[in-house]
Amino acid sequence: MNSAPAPADAADQGLLAAARRALAIEARAVEALLARLDVRFAAACRLCLECQGRVVVTGIGKSGHVARKIASTLASTGSPAFFLHPAEASHGDLGMITRADLVLALSNSGETPEVLLLLPHLTRLAVPLIAMVGKSDSTLGRSATVVLDVSVPEEACPLNLAPTASTTAALAMGDALAVAVLEARGFTELDFARSHPGGMLGRQLLLRVEQLMRTGQAAPVVRPEATLAEGLLEMSRKGLGMTVITGADDVVIGVFTDGDLRRALDRQIDVHRVTMREVMTTPCKTIGPQELAAEAVHRMELYRITALPVADAAGRLVGALNVHDLFRAGVV
Repeated sequence: MNSAPAPADAADQGLLAAARRALAIEARAVEALLARLDVRFAAACRLCLECQGRVVVTGIGKSGHVARKIASTLASTGSPAFFLHPAEASHGDLGMITRADLVLALSNSGETPEVLLLLPHLTRLAVPLIAMVGKSDSTLGRSATVVLDVSVPEEACPLNLAPTASTTAALAMGDALAVAVLEARGFTELDFARSHPGGMLGRQLLLRVEQLMRTGQAAPVVRPEATLAEGLLEMSRKGLGMTVITGADDVVIGVFTDGDLRRALDRQIDVHRVTMREVMTTPCKTIGPQELAAEAVHRMELYRITALPVADAAGRLVGALNVHDLFRAGVV
C-alpha cells in the first residue's frame, strides 16, 4: 500500500515555491498571447497557406531549439517545413532557401547577428518573412513581412536572464500557428497518420485487416458436417483460439471458439459424434479485408471476442486474425 507523502521540510518547501513561481510566470506569458492574436497572426497563417515551397524556420541558441520544434510540428501537420541553422546559412546553406519558400525567424531580441545576416538574401529573393520576436521595433521586426509579438515582462529565471518564459511563449505561438493552419487546410487524422506511419496513430489509421490476416492454410476452417474432434484439431493446429465453419462457396456460416468448447463440454457431448453444425455460434461476427485494423480492435472489444473471421462482400472466407496479430502489429 502506498503511504501518504511525508510533509515537506523547509528545503523542499523552497524548491516547491521556486517551481510554482516559474510555472506561474510561464503560464502568464502564454495567457498574454491571447490578446495579441489579431490581423497579424491571421496574415502569418495566410502566408503559410499560400506558400508554394517550404516554411524555413530559423533561430539560434534557445530560440533555435524552439525553431526546430516548430518546424517539426509544421511538417507533421501539413505544412512542409525544415529548420535552417542561421550560422550555417552564410557557409552555403542559404542555397536551401528558394523563391517559393517562406521564412519564419525566431529571435527574442530581434537583433541576433546570425539571423540578421539572412535579411539581404531574403530581400533579393523576395521571400516573405515572419518574425517571431520579443521586440517588434527591432531590426528583425522592422524587416519582417509579418511580426508576431512574443514578448514577456519577465523570465521565470530568478536572475531574469535564462530564456524560460520567452521560449515558452514562442513555442506556444508556434503551436498556435501550426494548429490554425492545419485546421484551415482541412488536415485530417488520416493525413496526420500518413506523416507518422511508424507511430501508434499511423498504424491504427493506415493498417488494414488484409495486411494482418492469416490466409490460405494458416486460416482455421472446417465444414459444418465435420466432427467436433476434427474442429478441435483444426483449432489446435492453427492457434487462433477458434475455427471458422464455412458452407457452400466458402461462405462463413459460424465460428467455434474456446468459449463454445467450454459450453459444449458442460453438456457432456461426444466429441467424436457431434458435428460442428450442432455446436458452432451462428450467426457470427466477421470483418472485411479492407477495413482498418483499428476497427478489428474495436469490434473485439465491443463483442468481447479475441478473434475474427475475415469475409469478403459476398460473405466468403478470405482469412482470419486474432488479438495477438493486432498486438504484434502494434495496433493495440
